[in-house]
Amino acid sequence: MRLPSLQAFFETPHAQWLALPVGAALSLAFAPLEWWPLAILCPAYLFLSWYFAPSPRQAAKSGFLFTVGLFLAGTYWLYNTIHEIGHAPAWLAIFLMAAMVAILGGYTAALGYALTRWAPSSAKRGRVGVGALSLLLYPATYTLLEWFRGWFLSGFPWFALGYSQTDSPLAGFAPVWGVYGISLLTAISAGALTVFLVGTKRERVAALAAVAVIWIAGAALWQREWTRPIGRPLTVAIVQGAVPQDMKWSIEYRDSTIDLYRDLTLPHLGKDIVLWPESALPDMPDQLRDFMSWIWSRARAKGTVLITGMLRYGKGGEDDIRNALLVLDEDAQWYDKRRLVPFGEFFPVPSFIREWMRLQSLPYADITAGERHQPALRAGGNRIGATICYEDAYGSEQLDVLKDATLLVNVTNDAWFGDTTAAPQHLQISRMRVMEAQRPLLRAANDGISALILANGDVEKALPRFKPDVLTGVVQPRTGLTPYAHVGNWPVILLCAAVVAGTWTPLRRRPAARADAVQSQH
Repeated sequence: MRLPSLQAFFETPHAQWLALPVGAALSLAFAPLEWWPLAILCPAYLFLSWYFAPSPRQAAKSGFLFTVGLFLAGTYWLYNTIHEIGHAPAWLAIFLMAAMVAILGGYTAALGYALTRWAPSSAKRGRVGVGALSLLLYPATYTLLEWFRGWFLSGFPWFALGYSQTDSPLAGFAPVWGVYGISLLTAISAGALTVFLVGTKRERVAALAAVAVIWIAGAALWQREWTRPIGRPLTVAIVQGAVPQDMKWSIEYRDSTIDLYRDLTLPHLGKDIVLWPESALPDMPDQLRDFMSWIWSRARAKGTVLITGMLRYGKGGEDDIRNALLVLDEDAQWYDKRRLVPFGEFFPVPSFIREWMRLQSLPYADITAGERHQPALRAGGNRIGATICYEDAYGSEQLDVLKDATLLVNVTNDAWFGDTTAAPQHLQISRMRVMEAQRPLLRAANDGISALILANGDVEKALPRFKPDVLTGVVQPRTGLTPYAHVGNWPVILLCAAVVAGTWTPLRRRPAARADAVQSQH
């Protein structure tokens, strides 16, 4: 397609509305399908729509529809969580989903507006500046947007471009730059594709060189070990109870759930670690004291450390409920979940809405977040870096513990999502955390996907969903820090900020006469 026809197409309303299904297609780049080339093709469409946008308003529309498509297609499972499991009215579930998607779309809309309003009007200037825009400014600002989206208003880091690359050569950069570094490199690859379509010969050569260096370097880093083994390999058993969410907290099934975990566990006492999932047993510790004392004594007699997710009361009594992880070794140690799920574990709403939720028999009480800095937990001579549920989506918050932790543990309850793509998406996020830290991960999920993930991010073993079972294996603890574990996200964020500062002003000041002269050559 020639430049004039591309420009004419992207100036039409059809091109702007097409950003909606293109954004939806981007969700296929992530688990379970993992068609990772779409993470290059789909953002390239967005960049072209910004490059040729005839006005900031139309660029904003393209950005909004692109992100709405991505999150509607990718997080449709929120309806199941809110309505089917949470028993909220269908209208409320739809409203909450629409509000979240609209907010996320608004971020990208604002970015598209700003880029078209204050960077060059590329549709008018033809090919001038496409290299700087597509290889520098667009990727840097898109990466900054992902980072901002990951923490602002408690954050929602799902679908950062970097997560789509867990099985591409770019995964080699995970222990160096982390997920946002891979997002930047993926976005640069998308920008290079736009340059191939509309750039000058010199810009195409520069784009090809940039992509070649990035992907060859990623492949070269793939097998680079930044950490080293420590101690002996550990034998482990990961227990998956697969208790349906609508039965999990029913008093009617309390004893049968306890019996299930007991029967699945007893044959595996003698292994170094036995791991149960998030809030595995449906009661508070004081109500389970006899059973927990009994299973702990049996485990200690066999030399086994038992680790389980469990709700517990904090120092504030019954008004201070914590979502916690308990390690039963020589002594009992607790880790309290720090990152709580909005509208699942806490409700950022005014008191009158909370009262209405109470009257409607909807969940309305907040769980208390744990302390921001909590030490690694001792387990059989090793140190455990613990996360609960979707806490593992916040990689930078786990860096403090890596100087001590030799093994990672994640307990989760993905039964909230039902039979949807949420569970494999969550597993892919867990794999990225492993690649960044180069530590093996034991992952126990109530109804799946429980897995043993090696230090290079490969899933060595996994259990099928919705089936009570025990995954057994051997894992090698590791020590040492990757470059990413030393510095976190800041080098990538500062680099992107420097790129924006370094390209924005020169692009705006480019003489119009030079732009016209270059366009006349084509």
